[in-house]
Amino acid sequence: MALAFRGGRAPAVACLDGFDPEAYARTRNHVTGGVSRLSPWIRHGVLSLAEVRDAALERAGQAAEKFISELGWRHYWREVQASLGPGIGVSIEQPAARPRRPPVAAMPGDVLAAATGLACIDEFVRRLRDTGWLHNHERMWLASWLVHARGIEWRTGADWFLSHLVDGDPASNHLSWQWIAGTFSAKPYLFNRENLDRFTGGALCRRCPVFGRCDVEGDYEVLAERWFIDDTGGRAGPTPRILPADAWRPGPSRAPGGRPLVWLTLDSLAVTSPAAAAHPDAPRVFVIDPRWLAAERPTLKRLVFIWECLADVSGVDIHLGDPRDVLPRCAAAVGCDGVAVADTSCPLVRNAAADLTANLPVAVHDWPTFCDRSRLKDLGRFSRYWQKVAGSAMQPTPP
Repeated sequence: MALAFRGGRAPAVACLDGFDPEAYARTRNHVTGGVSRLSPWIRHGVLSLAEVRDAALERAGQAAEKFISELGWRHYWREVQASLGPGIGVSIEQPAARPRRPPVAAMPGDVLAAATGLACIDEFVRRLRDTGWLHNHERMWLASWLVHARGIEWRTGADWFLSHLVDGDPASNHLSWQWIAGTFSAKPYLFNRENLDRFTGGALCRRCPVFGRCDVEGDYEVLAERWFIDDTGGRAGPTPRILPADAWRPGPSRAPGGRPLVWLTLDSLAVTSPAAAAHPDAPRVFVIDPRWLAAERPTLKRLVFIWECLADVSGVDIHLGDPRDVLPRCAAAVGCDGVAVADTSCPLVRNAAADLTANLPVAVHDWPTFCDRSRLKDLGRFSRYWQKVAGSAMQPTPP
């Protein structure tokens, strides 16, 4: 089994040390460009957004702005998930353009087999399946083709991506698919051959058996006419207003006493988790929740990455079961009087923590601040969010 990424703190730091934010700004749209490839470690809390931002600013100063704005997208998706919870799994708004056919609820066999006959699509599928990672442009192209050209329901495609991606994160993944589908954006994102040709140097198109006659030939207007019934006159419906959630503090405001149990989650798989850092000598537990396994169906590559991250955490106990049952038993077994957990937007963790507080205090430890969110009023669009937080996001963490 080929592994494109190794879990753990040392590989994460090595990747961060080798990243050039200025090259990223110049070349990021090209599939061979200088992208960071940091997403698996950021997703699992081995690197924090603030830590990555600080490294980029130290290396490139204000030239790191484009990269930091992309980190902002990840923070934004988490803010939306914190507000909507499981609601990110349903369409947030009515798209401006209606597809010409009803959505398909199952992944087509030729796609799963990488046998569509389109060199680009088959290449993307093979790489997703074999490595668990794709360049962001490739993710967008593949998702757009599936939703708009093949009529796949966006949630079906998003679930399929999530099971394969080593950096699989429901917030970034599902909300990005909604952005592409037009169910959380002003208009759908359309993939065409000109864009592919430009950012791949024509490498895929030149060897494609349907070059010049594929279903992504044409500009945006041509493709929109091909795929949509524009029964809204090109006008989207009202932009949703999504209120930012308050800081997460589950249950009654009572903290554990002298010896909490540190609960490591999928968002905090390292000793750099703020909960683990605050209690370096406390017992640590990671719980494999069967509900997560059923919902995301992670591949072996993803699981290996997770286990490698956990192998860095000295003395961590790993259990299978519902955290609401496992954590009280573990706490009692080692004489702990509460639970400490890193902040997360994951509704599974949040709901379990709220239930735990009936009998066991839960203390939430915040990550280093990525931006000042106090001015946030509406998460309905990234532009609104970034307008409010960009200035603070471009400042390094105070010493």
